[in-house]
This record gives sequence, C-alpha cells and structure tokens, in this order.
Amino acid sequence: MSEHVNAIVIGAGVVGLAVARELAQCGKEVIILEANQAIGMGTSSRNSEVIHAGIYYPKGSLKARLCVEGKHLLYDFCDSHGVPYKRLGKLIVATSNSQVDALHSIREKAAHNGVDDLVWLDQESVLEKEPNLNAKAALLSPSTGILDTHAFMLALQGDAENHGAMLALNSPVIRGEVTQNGMALEVGGDMPMTISADIVVNSAGLNAISLAREINGIEKKLIPNDYYCKGNYFSLGCKAPFNHLIYPVPENAGLGVHLTLDMGGQARFGPDVQWLDNGDNIDYNVDPTRGEKFYDAIRRYWPDLKDGDLHADYSGVRPKIQHPGEEARDFLIQGPQDHGILGFINLFGIESPGLTSSLAIAKEVRKQLKLN
Repeated sequence: MSEHVNAIVIGAGVVGLAVARELAQCGKEVIILEANQAIGMGTSSRNSEVIHAGIYYPKGSLKARLCVEGKHLLYDFCDSHGVPYKRLGKLIVATSNSQVDALHSIREKAAHNGVDDLVWLDQESVLEKEPNLNAKAALLSPSTGILDTHAFMLALQGDAENHGAMLALNSPVIRGEVTQNGMALEVGGDMPMTISADIVVNSAGLNAISLAREINGIEKKLIPNDYYCKGNYFSLGCKAPFNHLIYPVPENAGLGVHLTLDMGGQARFGPDVQWLDNGDNIDYNVDPTRGEKFYDAIRRYWPDLKDGDLHADYSGVRPKIQHPGEEARDFLIQGPQDHGILGFINLFGIESPGLTSSLAIAKEVRKQLKLN
C-alpha cells in the first residue's frame, strides 16, 4: 500500500508536534509518524519542564537565538491556549568565592544573547529571598519558569489537527529513499506501508541519527555520530523551603544537579550525567545508589538537606552529538542548503533547551523550507 502527502513529520515529541503545527498552518497536508503508542514518550516527557531564559549558550548559536525567541513564543502560546505555567524565576548560585567570577561570565554571555533582565544578588540579597541557601552571590533570572509539558503537547497536537494534520501512532519509520519528487518512507507497525511526501522532517529525537543512516540518498558523511547521556532525577520526600528554581554554576555536560519545582510544588533534583554506551534498549530505571552523589552536590547550596530525604524518581536521555568530555555542540538543523535534498530537514542533537525552543525551531524549519 502506498500513499502520497504534502508533508511528513517523523516523531511526535514536543518539537515534532510544533513543526507539524507550523506546516499545517502553512496549508500543508501533514502526517505525523510516531513509533510509540502515545505522543511525547521520549525526551519530551523526561525532563525538568523548565522554560529557559537563554542564558548559557554561545553568542550567535542556534541554541541562544531559538531559546530566547522560543521563550517569548512559548509564554504567549501558554496564555492563548490555557497551558498551565508558572514564572517562578531561577537563582544561579555561586557557593564559593571561586565561582563568583563564573557568575559574571554567565551574566555577560546572557547579555550577548539578548537576556538583559538578570539581577545580581549579593549574599545578603540572596538570603532575603531564600534564607536556606548557601550562596556567596547569585543571579536571578525572572523570566525562567515551568510548564505542564503534557498539556503543551496536547495543545500543539490539537492546533495541528485543527489545521488538518493527522497523527499515526505505532508507526515506526524503518527506512527511506530520496526520490525525484521528495522522499519515500517505509513505515512499519500494524499496517505496514510506503508513504511518499514532498516535505519530510526528521524529528525522531533519540532515533533521529540512526534513522537518517537508513535513508538512501543522504551522504553519510553529513550524519554526525550519536551519543546518549542519561540524566537521573530524585524527588524530595518533604516540602522544599524554596520559592525559586535553584541552579548551581553549570557543568560541562549539563546544568548541574539543580532544584526544580513541578506545577504541584513538588521539588525534584537533577539531572546528573550518566553517559550510555549506545541508545539501544535504554533502561530508564534510576539506581538509588546514585543518590549518594546527589546529596554531596545539593548540600553545596542547601546544607540542611537531611539523609534519607531523597527518593529515586525518574530519568531521561539526551540525544548528544558530542562525545563525553567534548564541549557541548549546537542544535544541528540540517536543511536543503546542507545536503541538497529539497524538502528534507534533519533535526539532530535537539536536547535542552529544545522544549523552550520548540516553537522557534518550527519557525526555523519553515524558513529553511522556504514556505510562506
């Protein structure tokens, strides 16, 4: 069985749904192919649910530009679609005098990215806001918030479907081939079929790179290596004495073991950094013994954390395109100008701040496809 549509989006995570919505609003006939039995079962549902301000990323990078743009789009979308969120604000804390210079660097980098609302807090000002913190100084990011990610994805899906998009669950893409008129994809599942389209967007998240390798007609040298970084989260067994999100000075592979609050006020800590050998058969269980290192990291900024208060909660895996120890790489949005295939977009390495950037990434895809 074979069908042809205007556009196919592979992957119904938050970015895939945002892209499908954008394409559908352009008047395209869109099918979203999702391998799992529900939307957002990968990275999209296994993160901190934070709306990032755009502070940390290199000047001129896609992460910097799309995070800042995406943040404004996301808050507006939440307001217009009734998606629950809280603009709690975030404190980036220096727990020693040696980290204070790092805060100055972070503030300067943020300003280059267009984030000019950071507030410098000395030790006394920090303690006025959060008396239980150990901090020599901190940066307050008032535009950082949290949201209900699942409600956001449902709203994206609803918008896409209202503009004619269709969602096909349990529909893994097995392989593909570049054709004269676009691309043909072999789809598995209960009703295997071949679907061709003028536009194909590979937004398969953790599987985006392995899938690209199965598409005949793409130069393999253009496909980056894939790496997988598991982040484990622990929840707090009691009420946290904090009103803001609390972040330490960032680490190489992530933003450190930070404290976030969910929409119900429950505190959770994470993620840590656990590199995996590959992305096959990912085990999302959290090893409780990893909590030992969590206590040490958290007590640097919250010394009063008691033994036994942390409980293994959940984990997520980030699709990395840099190996362990290498400097973090930018989003890789690979379009026709990169590989020469009209109507085809690869989305590689879409990790944090992918959630915040999702609506802006969708607009970037539209731009690269040169759609009105």
